[in-house]
Amino acid sequence: QVQLVESGGGLVQAGGSLRLSCAASGRTIAMYHMTWFRQAPGKEREVVAGISYSGQSTYYADSVKGRFTISRDTANNTVYLQMNRLKPEDTAVYFCAAGDGMGSSPPTGIGRYRYWGQGTQVTVSS
Repeated sequence: QVQLVESGGGLVQAGGSLRLSCAASGRTIAMYHMTWFRQAPGKEREVVAGISYSGQSTYYADSVKGRFTISRDTANNTVYLQMNRLKPEDTAVYFCAAGDGMGSSPPTGIGRYRYWGQGTQVTVSS
């Protein structure tokens, strides 16, 4: 079992940057596909970016490609989401999730992720 705690959210102006962190405990993140999801008010939770358990494969939603970067530090058991050129439509609660390391690429389906953090709020003002 793994526990996840997100941090780094906040209020930022459009065009600005934030770096989210997801600190894991209990088991090494190298056992899991690690993915960031987000949920805006009144909308369904959607995938943002993921990194495979091997660290060799990443996935980005079209809406964030070229602006967001997912990375991990296995020594510190932490996953990061660097968010640049933020837009008001990026406003959401961002969740970190861990899914069993099956397959070479991080899955995009919410049901594939067993462990979730509590979320961190990101607000981008125009």
